[in-house]
Amino acid sequence: MDRVRELIREDPSAGWDKAWQQNVTPWDAGQSQPPLRDLLESDEVDLPRSGRALVPGCGRGYDVILIATALGLETTGLDISPVALEAARAHAASSGLPAGTKVNFEGWDFFTLAPSPGEQYDLIYDYTFFVAIQPSRRPEWGRQMSALVKSGGYLITLAWPLAPEPYESGPPHYSKPEHYAEVLGDGWEKVLDKEPEHSLERHVGCERLIVYRSL
Repeated sequence: MDRVRELIREDPSAGWDKAWQQNVTPWDAGQSQPPLRDLLESDEVDLPRSGRALVPGCGRGYDVILIATALGLETTGLDISPVALEAARAHAASSGLPAGTKVNFEGWDFFTLAPSPGEQYDLIYDYTFFVAIQPSRRPEWGRQMSALVKSGGYLITLAWPLAPEPYESGPPHYSKPEHYAEVLGDGWEKVLDKEPEHSLERHVGCERLIVYRSL
């Protein structure tokens, strides 16, 4: 991550694309996240089976494909890196998706999305986006999630990396589970909060799965 931080310090926007260009992508696990897989395969939360989903900071799109295939949602992955989007589209094209699976990848700016009420999302999944943005933008993240998720829709957060003490370096920036709730504010019900049963080896003990429902 040291090289990633250096690139982001040099250029907060284009640095992400440079990281992909240079194949410096330590966040790319080569698979979807085990806690998300477990959630989608369980009946712990009555997640939507129709409608639209959004994954900001989607990278190569593993979780986008998982959500689309497991729930049947039309799922859009967002990333500011053109190289990441190219990689995501190539990965989807080579994945042998079931007929009718709807995935797409766009370079839209999450913070400028302004859908009409009929175009809000039934589900949004945030894994590394929250900790990739500057902490000063977290209140903006909370307001935008409230605007983008329709009433009755869900926000799945895989909070990582969790740290016992604050630290200055990032991304990924310092976070605790309560940081998400603090900026979401009123209008949300927490429906699941648990330490995942299965995590990537390097994530064990430093991530938490929290699901909110928009009221």
